[in-house]
Order: sequence, then C-alpha cells, then structure tokens
Amino acid sequence: MNYGNGEGGGTLAIDKVSFQIEPGKFFVLVGPSGCGKSSLLMMMAGLLHPTSGSIFCGGKVMDKPDPDRAGVVFQEANLYPWLTAQKNVEFPLMLRNVPAEERSRRAREVLGLVELAGFADRYPHELSGGMKQRVSIARGLVQHPSVLLMDEPFAALDEQTRLTMGDELLRIWERTGQTVVFVTHSLSEAVYLADEVVVMSARPGRIMEKIHVPLPRPRTMEMMASKDYVEIRNRIWQLIRNPQ
Repeated sequence: MNYGNGEGGGTLAIDKVSFQIEPGKFFVLVGPSGCGKSSLLMMMAGLLHPTSGSIFCGGKVMDKPDPDRAGVVFQEANLYPWLTAQKNVEFPLMLRNVPAEERSRRAREVLGLVELAGFADRYPHELSGGMKQRVSIARGLVQHPSVLLMDEPFAALDEQTRLTMGDELLRIWERTGQTVVFVTHSLSEAVYLADEVVVMSARPGRIMEKIHVPLPRPRTMEMMASKDYVEIRNRIWQLIRNPQ
C-alpha cells in the first residue's frame, strides 16, 4: 500500500503483507503507531484499495464495501444522536431497504446479544461510553457479515470498562462463532482476546511474526498471570521494541 501522488514521491505504508484467517477465529493485529494496522483493516473492509495485491473474503476480491462480507466497528461509536439505540442498529438495514418488521426483529436480536435489550429506546446521550460501543458492535453484527473488523474499538474507554468490554466481546464471539479481526495497541488486550496475533513492523508495515495463543477458553483474568500469557506478551514487546 503506497500513499502519495503516484510519481515517486509517495510513502510506502504497507509492504509484502500476506496471511490467511481461518473462519471463526479471533485474529489480532498489533504493531507500533503508523505501521498500517488500521489501513490494512480498511482495505479488508473495501474502504481503501491496495496499490498492489488483492484481498479476498469469501473467495471474492474485496474491492468495495460489502456488509454481507465485512462489518466494521470503529474506535468511536459514531452513533447518530437523533436516533435511538435500536434505530442506530437498524440504520444499515434501512439503507438496504430491508422491511421495517425484519429490521426491528434483527436489531432487537443483536441488542439482546450485547445485553442492551432494555436500552433499545435510549438515545446516545443517555448511554455510557461502553454502552455506546456495544450499540456499535450490534450495528456491525446486524447484517450477519462473514467477518467483523474492529479498529481499536475500546481505545477511548477507561481501563476497567475496557477489560469488561473485552470479556463481553469474547462472550459474543463464542456465542456467534463470528470471525473477528481486531486492531489494538494494547499487548495485554491482544494476548487476552486472540487465537492468533500478527505483529507488524514500523512503516512500511510488514509482518514480523504470527503468534499462536494457546491459552484455553473461556479466557479469565487469572490467565493474565500465567507463564504462557506473560511469555507471549513479552515476545510481542521484544519484536516491536527490537525488530530484526
């Protein structure tokens, strides 16, 4: 991926990145700021076009947004303040002319999944930061995409809420069997959530190592003190701090 004017003055942001994600896996991207994690995620969503190479989802090139194949949850919840939680979740279905009754049913279903069934009629200003992100996750899930792409969705939350949201996300993932690609700067969060962690280098972003996380599921906070957890987190930090 190259940013610039196409006349030799551009910046190479991502280079020689290639990997495959197994369906149903929780896949995490980590790396230093500016390494291209979020750009890579946006290419996977069809929101950015790679200047070389291709991204495939479901056997087809992902060259434009396709909500059936990829749902996106951003760092900010980005809810419409004039719509209730339920109407925010329904909104992408409305854009696709899904009948009102089905929109309502599907929105209620995913709001229940994120444990916000009792807050469907609340407006964003009536919700906490964590609750807003749950609405955003519900909106990402409502179209039943093949993969859910999450760009640092908990970065703006305090640590306690962030830990709680991590557990909530794992609960949702385990119930749905959803494939997840998750970008984070937090090494602790990466190891706690992931089946596999891809560690990227500084710009131009390249894959330094793909690390399997053998911790059993369901994950618990106690595992964060385990030998395996600490060794994996330290390995990731060594790669980022002292790239070869």
